[in-house]
Order: sequence, then C-alpha cells, then structure tokens
Amino acid sequence: MKLAAALLVLCFLCSLQQRSGAQSCNDAGFSDGMSYEVCNPLSVLNSVLHYTYHASNGTVDIAYRAWQSASGWVAWAINPDGVGMIGANAFLAFHNGSSVMLYTTVFTNTNPAPSDITDGNLTFTVHSRMAEYSSAGGYYTIYASLDLPRNRTSQSTVWQASTSFSGSVPFGHAYTGNNIISTSTMNFLSGQSTSAGGIPRLHRKNIHGVVNAISWGILLPIGAIIARYMKVFKSADPAWFYLHVACQCSGYIIGLSGWILGLQLGSDSKGITYHKHRNLGIAIFTLATVQVFALFLRPNKDHKHRLFWNIYHYAIGYGVIVMSIVNIFEGFDILDPEKKWKNAYIAIIATLGAVALALEAVTWPIVIIRRSSDDKAPHAGHGENGYA
Repeated sequence: MKLAAALLVLCFLCSLQQRSGAQSCNDAGFSDGMSYEVCNPLSVLNSVLHYTYHASNGTVDIAYRAWQSASGWVAWAINPDGVGMIGANAFLAFHNGSSVMLYTTVFTNTNPAPSDITDGNLTFTVHSRMAEYSSAGGYYTIYASLDLPRNRTSQSTVWQASTSFSGSVPFGHAYTGNNIISTSTMNFLSGQSTSAGGIPRLHRKNIHGVVNAISWGILLPIGAIIARYMKVFKSADPAWFYLHVACQCSGYIIGLSGWILGLQLGSDSKGITYHKHRNLGIAIFTLATVQVFALFLRPNKDHKHRLFWNIYHYAIGYGVIVMSIVNIFEGFDILDPEKKWKNAYIAIIATLGAVALALEAVTWPIVIIRRSSDDKAPHAGHGENGYA
C-alpha cells in the first residue's frame, strides 16, 4: 500500500513541471520586415512573444506567434487592472473565409455572448495592428504597436487558443488544462516573465491534487479495509483499531490542507467555478468533519444505541470514500494531465479493490463459523472487542 501511494506522489510531482509547447525563438522570420529585441517562449499553448520596448515613448512593438490550425483562432491580451480574462484587452486572430481577421476587444466577463465578440477600441492606444497565417508553418502571427497602459513596464498578460466558433466569430475555449493557466506578468523592460500570483497556479493545482488523492483517495480506503477485515482476526486486536484511527485521522488532517488550498484556488479564479467539483469537496469535508467529531460520542459496545451509531458510522464513512474517489476523477478532468497519471491512480484503486475482494473471500468463512459457534453458545460474545 505504501509503495503504491509513494508511486502516485512521484508521478504527480513529476507532472508539476509544466510542459512547454512553445516553439524555438531561433530563425523566426517576420513578414512585416521587423526584428525584435526580445523573444519570450510562453509556458503553454504553443506560443512565443517577440517584442521591442521603446523606453523613450513607452510603446512596445509585439509579434505574438501561436501554432494553431487554420480552422482555429488565437489571442493575446494585456489586462491593465487585473489577472485573467475579466478586463483583458485582447487581439484575436482568426480566419473568415480565406481572409485572416484581427479583432481588438475588451472582455468584461468570463461568459460573453457571441455578439460581444466585436472589433472595437481597447482601453489603451493601438498605433498599428495586423495578423497573418502561415500555412507552411501552421501558425498565426499577430503584429501590433501599442502604448503600455499607464506607462507601466510590468503588465499582466493573457493568451488563448481554441477551435470553437459561434458562426464566424471565435467563441469559447476549454476551461481545463493549459487554457486556464495561460497568464503571466511580463516585464517589458527587463524581459522577464513570471506566472501571476506567486507560486504558479499549475504548481498549486498539482499540490492540491496530490494531497487530496493521497488523503481522501488512498488513506481513507486503506483505513476502511483495515477496519472491515483485520478485526475479524483475533490476533490483530486491538492493533487494527489503532491502525484504522491512524489512517483516517491522517487522511483527514492531510485532506484539510488540500481542502484549504482548493478554497484558495477557487478565490483566485474569479468567474471560473467547477460546480460539481466544488460541491463534492464541500460535502466530503463536512461529512468527514462530522465523522471525526462523532467518534467522541461513540456509545459503548453494549449500549442500546450502539447499533444506530454503527449504521451511521458505516454509511457516512463509505459515502465519503465513494464521493472522494468520484471527486478525484473530477479533478483529473479539470487539470487534464497526461493520461498516465490518471491511469496510475486507477491502478492503485483497482489494487485496493482487489485486496478488498480477496479479504472478503477469506474473512466471510471465518465470520460464518464464528456466528455458528455463537448460536450454539447464546451467552458467548460475538468475538468483537470494545474497540469495534
């Protein structure tokens, strides 16, 4: 079990390094005849930003190049007042028939109507703009000369790519994987680009996934297996009880940190809500908290209400485990990592399931024999200790 958990941690930690799809800066020819002083390969979505900053007048010439099919669209934006899509002043390049179109538009919310995607003015001055598509290279290039908002050399930038359209207008993109982490803070003076918000969001998302997969998705099922099957063997008494408590309490404490990190990620993603994942997370944590505190109200084994407490304990416990596994797969769909990480978790859950089935087959004959013996000796105990 410990080896499987360690392998999962290793797999996820390996995925923390975000794979860059950006192409090389070398040999980047431009049809506008310009050459650019800085080349910055962006972290995701197969994009590169070339630019020259003119300190004398606070303008910047940019060439944003993104590898995309001719049936798709690309965008690059500056957000003068925030981070992400809301408030982004965007340049959108796409095909309309045989022509390459370039729109400039300001996004005021994360769910614009198709009619909101129009060609208009930005909140800062744009001196020139154009876009082209290279069929041979398979990429769009957006050219623009613009004033940096408020003459600040450090700007929050956003970029995007998709193949979704509403009619002939770019509309909608994925809200998972690379499409929701394509932001950075660009310093046009120093040439440095950093992920917005301190620790990169992808890094924090992966930590959130690792912590919750280990706590709710592995430790809790192991603890349940221990409680269900080990207590059948008298030689495991009372060790099974302490192992069960150790697994469940460790899972809860570790899961608490993952839940708090999830709340922080949610507050940092204004306008983007994964309702099912969030609601399941709240339900899991609430029920697990009730379960923990209910341990202090556990009646003695011979108490008349002990049966009802057992039913409650088992129902809540197994319910939390099932919901946790479902929510972990919801997280996989949101984060959209390489399939091997999801497959690794599936392998671990399948292994735990196989172990449970094997133990079920081994312990049931023991339970049946013990019950038969108890029937012949009505005043004998049921073979359970005071920890059950």
